[in-house]
Amino acid sequence: MICLQLKELNSQGFEIILVSSGAVGVGRQRLRYRKLVNSSLADLQKPQNELDGKACAAVGQSSLMALYDTLFSQLDVTSSQLLVTDSDFRDEDFRKQLYDTVQSLLDLRVIPIFNENDAVSTRKAPYEDSSGIFWDNDSLAGLLALELKADLLVLLSDVEGLYSGPPSEPNSKLIHTYIRAKHQAEITFGDKSRVGRGGMTAKVNAAYCAACAGIPVVITSGFAMDSIIKVLEGKRVGTLFHRDAHLWVKQVGAREMAVAARESSRRLQALQSQDRRKILLDVADALEANESLIKVENEADVAAAQEAGYAKSLVSRLALKPGKISSLAKSIRILADMEEPIGQILKRTELADGLILEKTSCPLGVLLIVFESRPDALVQIASLAIRSGNGLLLKGGKEAMRSNAILHKVITSAIPDTVGEKLIGLVTSREEIPDLLKLDDVIDLVIPRGSNKLVSQIKESTKIPVLGHADGICHVYVDKSANLDVAKNIVIDAKIDYPAACNAMETLLVHKDLACNGALNELVVELQHEGVGLFGGPRASKLLQIPETRLFHHEYNSMVCTVEIVDDVRAAIDHIHQHGSAHTDCIVAEDQKVAETFLCQVDSAAVFHNASTRFCDGARFGLGAEVGISTSRIHARGPVGVEGLLTTRWILRGNGHVVDGDQGVVYTHKNLALQS
Repeated sequence: MICLQLKELNSQGFEIILVSSGAVGVGRQRLRYRKLVNSSLADLQKPQNELDGKACAAVGQSSLMALYDTLFSQLDVTSSQLLVTDSDFRDEDFRKQLYDTVQSLLDLRVIPIFNENDAVSTRKAPYEDSSGIFWDNDSLAGLLALELKADLLVLLSDVEGLYSGPPSEPNSKLIHTYIRAKHQAEITFGDKSRVGRGGMTAKVNAAYCAACAGIPVVITSGFAMDSIIKVLEGKRVGTLFHRDAHLWVKQVGAREMAVAARESSRRLQALQSQDRRKILLDVADALEANESLIKVENEADVAAAQEAGYAKSLVSRLALKPGKISSLAKSIRILADMEEPIGQILKRTELADGLILEKTSCPLGVLLIVFESRPDALVQIASLAIRSGNGLLLKGGKEAMRSNAILHKVITSAIPDTVGEKLIGLVTSREEIPDLLKLDDVIDLVIPRGSNKLVSQIKESTKIPVLGHADGICHVYVDKSANLDVAKNIVIDAKIDYPAACNAMETLLVHKDLACNGALNELVVELQHEGVGLFGGPRASKLLQIPETRLFHHEYNSMVCTVEIVDDVRAAIDHIHQHGSAHTDCIVAEDQKVAETFLCQVDSAAVFHNASTRFCDGARFGLGAEVGISTSRIHARGPVGVEGLLTTRWILRGNGHVVDGDQGVVYTHKNLALQS
């Protein structure tokens, strides 16, 4: 696995030096075998003397290099052997010659393989004497990195990196960046390696020394797939040692952020209703007061996205268009004026005389929302979290980094100290998401808003309940009984009002009779006049002479849609169930019986009759705002507003009641009128 990675990197032009170990172990194995073959049974029954380590090194070195030579030769890579001892580095001429030789080998695309020449080393015995300029292969690697002016040192281990304790212990955490002042006292090392001079302790010492000398070091697993390549690609694997690590801003850990959000949410829930309402009004005022600053940051994001060549649909979702901040502030004020959602009594039951049970509404706890592109989503989600009394962790797309940062700052600045700004945490690194998704004991619900790939990845990576939709494949079916003018207006609005939205029409289904009387052509002309590109199903593409779609289940998020002809309403329903995403689907029809069939049988979160799919929106539904649209069938479905972020708790009020085997308890189970 290592040789394959080195071959790939060598072919890409990287200059690679390999520091190896194992000669003593290989030699000991060979000598034991030879001794076994040449000994009589009587000899084997006698006490066996330990083999000389230097002899083992001498025998094993040739075998070790023969193995590397065979492996690299099969990969069409040339390797070379360089044996060094501690005393060699005391000679300045040797060090200069070493540099020149290695540089010549690297110029020839040869991989130099270093090992300590244990056979002639002046150490007392391999793996026992830790004196000298270097004391094991890890420190040799650090020394060579410094002598040869390396750009990076990767130390391979049998675990992913440096942990806070033995990796086998469940409470041990991988340390991504080593900061000596913080971690030296926290780390508990496991046992010393059976075949080396110090195990992870030696690697940490070597890594720290090299890092202090200016060589970045990563300790990572030699058994993990492509671990070296991932390091060079800049992925967050292993443990990084860097000279300036202590100067870097320490991000709050995932667990600490989630716990802080929970604690703040409990303080928020303890406030009076009018105080929670005031926080929302203050947030709305703060957004309007900082609109010019928000606009500057958003324009910078949009410009960067355009320069990077992002799709127009993404840039469209990214931009905060004129009037958007005012619209968001208005929505927040509407939300603030809605009925108090927390602590509502949903049901009252008398269990027995004087024993009253209440079912009440309460917050879920801590929400993790992962969303892409749309910074306005941050505002909606944050306001809903405040209204519902939930703690919140937000992770937006990198393309909206500046917009999200300023919006988060403006919103949290309006949260009073009695609650704490940590009520809403902004996750800035994509690498933190895997850690957050493991916190099923702290985070209560994950809501992903984005691509099918994003939603699928999150569902596969967590035990936390996930609420959301993967795709927005919305259909409009135009029945033969439809009023054509009504159909034109709905179809055009559903497609062009906001093509990048998840509730925009992606497929137009038309009754076969409309293909014969010219109505289909009129609908197509209207779409083309508005600049909508068309793909057809097998029937429509042939009739309309338009390109045939490769896939009905496709979310364009742009001025493109699919058109297909169906036999009747039941065929339309079947098509939707086969190719849709259970988001929002619409029928345009004057025949009430046909319309009712569609409304009752289409199994989607939202089903409309003679109304644009664009109405599927939390604000338009009167929810104030939405955290997203759910196609799940458990808990919440459709636009998810405040109600979808609540759960229930049971409150029982008694007067010294005890069960006592139900002796003497007369259960009445009487429904009572609701009261505050």
